[in-house]
Amino acid sequence: MPESVSRRPSAPVIPARAAGPWLLWALLLAPLHAVRAEEATPELRAPTKDELARYSWLAKDARVRPLSAAIPPPEGFTRVAVEAGSFGAWLRGLPLRAPETPVLHFRGGEVLAGDDARLAAVAELDIGTANLQQCADSIIRLHAEWLWSSNQRDLIAYRFTSGHLASWPKYAEGDRPRIAGSKVTWVRSAQADASRKAFRAYLDQVFTYAGTLSLEGAKGRPSREQVRPGDFFVLGGSPGHAVLVLDVATDTAGARVALLGQGFMPAQDFQVLASGAGSSPWFPLDADVVTTPFWKPFPWSSLRRFP
Repeated sequence: MPESVSRRPSAPVIPARAAGPWLLWALLLAPLHAVRAEEATPELRAPTKDELARYSWLAKDARVRPLSAAIPPPEGFTRVAVEAGSFGAWLRGLPLRAPETPVLHFRGGEVLAGDDARLAAVAELDIGTANLQQCADSIIRLHAEWLWSSNQRDLIAYRFTSGHLASWPKYAEGDRPRIAGSKVTWVRSAQADASRKAFRAYLDQVFTYAGTLSLEGAKGRPSREQVRPGDFFVLGGSPGHAVLVLDVATDTAGARVALLGQGFMPAQDFQVLASGAGSSPWFPLDADVVTTPFWKPFPWSSLRRFP
């Protein structure tokens, strides 16, 4: 049965979970990260013409810094190669707000203080005025924005929790969902509109009826050795949770670390996570689970990939 707006309750922040090798790794990385971040933090600037095209929601007067410049890899690590024009390459340029910007929810209240040890950065990304763009929705939003900006708009389609497909091309032609219990039918009931405004309305429609259970059903299931920027970890449920792999770096010995980002409940700013131990934003990928500050550990069997 499709999830509705009522599936989105407000939830308290879950305390950070840290244990064993993960905590030790974070403590070892923290001093290096702190020094490099201070040296490399770029100044805020207006988005370039290219950035305005790639990140279509940006305002011309925004002040941003790209993720790859703002968060360098730990000493001895280098970012893994990504294909030009890929979702992973696009994520590396994700525009971020000023350092120590707090996380706000959809009504404007503060969720996380800017100096919270579990917060590395906040993306310059609108969240709307309804309690819709939460964890799974934020991942869908970013993937859809990449397809939109890379002229792959015919491929924009996501599944409701019920399994029914919501296609942007059909929505743009005027199709709208009619929902009766667990049944969804699409009916031509609106004028054709392929504008940016219509696209955002389509995304809100997807956010209303999709969730972590939708993402959990993704057919792309890479192994831990294949993890790359653009993949995501998801544990479906009501509530469930999902985090996006924003970047991956490796050292000469083959150890790997990742940048992780999330939306959360209630709908709030998309945030780059930090470990909470010295505020290192790079999470180790050498254990049987990936531990993040706001949810139970993600097993590798929860790793997914968009088509």
